[in-house]
Amino acid sequence: MRVVLASMWGKASGRYSLIVLAIWILVSLVSRFWTPIPIWTTDGYRIWQAPSRDHLLGTDGTGADILSWLMAGSATNLAISLLAVLLSGVLGLLLVMAMVSRRSGVSQTVVVLVDALISLPTVLLALILAVPLGPSIAVVVVACGFGYGLNLARIVRPQALLAAESDYVQSARHSGVGSFRIFCTHLVPNVIPVLCVQLSMSAGTSVLAESGLTYLGVGVPSGLPSWGHSLTTSVKFINVFPLTVLWPGLVVTMVVVALNLFGDALRDAIDPVTNPRLRAAVAATGWSTLQSGQSDDADHHVENAVHTGEGGQSCR
Repeated sequence: MRVVLASMWGKASGRYSLIVLAIWILVSLVSRFWTPIPIWTTDGYRIWQAPSRDHLLGTDGTGADILSWLMAGSATNLAISLLAVLLSGVLGLLLVMAMVSRRSGVSQTVVVLVDALISLPTVLLALILAVPLGPSIAVVVVACGFGYGLNLARIVRPQALLAAESDYVQSARHSGVGSFRIFCTHLVPNVIPVLCVQLSMSAGTSVLAESGLTYLGVGVPSGLPSWGHSLTTSVKFINVFPLTVLWPGLVVTMVVVALNLFGDALRDAIDPVTNPRLRAAVAATGWSTLQSGQSDDADHHVENAVHTGEGGQSCR
């Protein structure tokens, strides 16, 4: 982990993504206990104010402090991103496991089902879910997780199929190892680089989706702060008060770019083929273990041969 983080920090894109994401997480934690001004504090005499000493980023149409709302909304968007990534990752891996199944009927059925459902837009799915559930975080999470999970399964499937046809997977199958264990121990590690990129892109897209769905009225309800709410309440007056739209738009842009760059940097850092530092670290830490394991195996074979010889049987 230390080598991976150092490798990411050594690249400008990785350094930017780590800094922005660390600030995002820190602000989300701090906002649960403190904001410059309580988010529900409004002042009708100070609406649409420009940045000042009392309000560093100005106020919105209700007189609420924009900085406080952005800080409080960061926790909401972080929770949505994490839940959407978790749901899409679990759904995508389950679909991949079915798509690379040795049962051709199951795999072909799942492939056709994924190709059919992937054409369903995330916005349409959110609108359908909003009918029984109403505007809520669950609508955003389920819509994003379902759509991104299908896309993840379709992209990861070719690499998983390539790993499933490798010699070591075939040897494991002939040795009696179960399909689920093979998938977890052999196939998943081979698709981790692609998985990291797709999940980071899903996290970034979920931030954009939250803003769009909230603007349409089916996303985060009005009682919760979010970056989408900050944009929705300000975009109507962009020609008169452009700064109120600039700040939440800038925050969303910085976070989405950081999430996309984070996936690319993490993919290069955790792959020993593209990261010589990781390859050297693995070789340095694993050589002694490998040597001792080989010595133990050799001693075990010699001991078995000796016991077999003592029993009067032929040793070959």
